[in-house]
Amino acid sequence: MRSLRTGSTLASLLTGVAMLGGLLLAAPVAQAADAPLRDLAAAKGKVIGTAVTGSKLTGTYGEIAAREFNALTPGNAMKWESVEPARGSFNWAEADRIVAFAEANGQEVRGHTLVWHSQNPGWLTNGTWTAAQLRQLMTDHIATEVGRYKGRLATWDVVNEPFNEDGTYRQTLWYNGLGADYIAQALTAARAADPSAKLYINDYNVEGVNAKSTALYNLVKSLKERGVPIDGVGLQAHLILGQVPSTLQQNIQRFADLGVDVAITELDIRINLPADSAELAQQATEYKQVVSACVAVARCVGVTVWGFTDSDSWIPDTFPGQGAATPYDENFAPKPAYHAIAEALGGTTTPPTGACKATYSVVSQWNSGFTGQVRIACDGASLSSWKATWAYGAGQRISQSWNATCTQSGAAVSCSNASYNGTVPNGGSVTFGFNASWSGSNPVPVVTLG
Repeated sequence: MRSLRTGSTLASLLTGVAMLGGLLLAAPVAQAADAPLRDLAAAKGKVIGTAVTGSKLTGTYGEIAAREFNALTPGNAMKWESVEPARGSFNWAEADRIVAFAEANGQEVRGHTLVWHSQNPGWLTNGTWTAAQLRQLMTDHIATEVGRYKGRLATWDVVNEPFNEDGTYRQTLWYNGLGADYIAQALTAARAADPSAKLYINDYNVEGVNAKSTALYNLVKSLKERGVPIDGVGLQAHLILGQVPSTLQQNIQRFADLGVDVAITELDIRINLPADSAELAQQATEYKQVVSACVAVARCVGVTVWGFTDSDSWIPDTFPGQGAATPYDENFAPKPAYHAIAEALGGTTTPPTGACKATYSVVSQWNSGFTGQVRIACDGASLSSWKATWAYGAGQRISQSWNATCTQSGAAVSCSNASYNGTVPNGGSVTFGFNASWSGSNPVPVVTLG
């Protein structure tokens, strides 16, 4: 239940830097798996999701989010401080953007989160409330937010992080004001607001069998026995390299045996920086271990990564000196962890030991046109010929090219080597350029190199 990075949006950053020239993004050699992750997951009857920042859902970030994942979780947009920063004053823009994007791309949405001790507005946390007032505030908030998206969201994390590490209840506004039964009250209110949504309790450090996960197990068992609506348990899985619990699959199964669904809701695996190739390989093994544990249990509905790219990860800001925790690097290139997820979901493609990459840049831009450049560089691999392809997302049109033969049909662009620059040796590079027109926006495309 952690915040994704905030600040300047990727879309605004791309546009601003492109205006000045020098915008660079590296693309992988080819699509990393034999099918997008979402297709592999669907074939297994599973969800593969990612937390997202709604304002970034354009350009390369949006393309990957749509292509690879069949579920989205708002990183911050549905938390109380985001939707009701002042009492009775609501801001749904970011949440609505994510829901609309998901619906346009055939994706589920996981609502996140309704009742939590953190990221609440100051008017709520600094107020003096009677138990009756606090209960009314909680149930009204749930009715308003869940009701707004009734029938549109698959799942809600209704209650988040209710336990301490030793299995006692966390001392929070809700527990201190309403007692442990605030959990049952919140679940009941959510069911009333949207009878079709799956309702979850979500927590961290509950991935393996331990005091905290056993407390959660006993709570869910008690709620089920009382007839309180509870459909699932979320295991956040903010993990550290080398510390994946050996009892993960056993723990998933024991919750499933209670008659509830289980989801890995916020997976990332952080590494001490700088991460070397051995650590990235170990991280890949551990990503595969986590996803495989979910695949092995019928009632484990799927896995959500907490941001798919290191450029949108909460880890470096919260744990200085650590990072590299997601399946894509900061330039949107898939890491070994991506391939490991694909393999756990039934994919067959393994990452290459060496690679050639295409880097797209906008060298200069003016009112109606721009000059672009693509640099092809090889590290641990080589090419005897090459073809770079991409699709423009905003109507850009190439009018002239050099050091390559470029053709364009609709949005699709294909640029092949000239007679004199098809060979790219290991450690070498070639560059070609082009002039093109643009209007309104000039998002950076994902380049595939063949």
